[in-house]
Amino acid sequence: MTTNLDVVQELYRCFKEKNYAAFKKICDKNIIWNQNPGFPSGSSYAGADQVIDNVFKSFDKNWNNWKFTIDKYHDAGDAVIVTGVYQGEYNKTGKAFISEAAHVYELKNGKVLSFQQYADSKVIWDAMG
Repeated sequence: MTTNLDVVQELYRCFKEKNYAAFKKICDKNIIWNQNPGFPSGSSYAGADQVIDNVFKSFDKNWNNWKFTIDKYHDAGDAVIVTGVYQGEYNKTGKAFISEAAHVYELKNGKVLSFQQYADSKVIWDAMG
């Protein structure tokens, strides 16, 4: 039996390996993906295709070595909270950053319904400036 924690771990594997077909399979067709308003490209995106195009592929275009290193998974039943650290280097400035973050996922029937990001965006904007 697949748990919600298993699904979220698979999501991070999909992101890391750029396996967008597998990502779509674990997302609800109406997934809502909320990035911090102050985060670069921060907005709400509806549907897996918007997430792939406006979030995942955006990191590849604008950043060198963008990654999210997971510190801990917190299983909260119908939600999974992931804490960790963003790291990357902005292409245009060559400046690097480290930013602590938390991700909150809501799941139902083995599908990701929503994502909410909480991150220190100031250090990211400093790297861009």
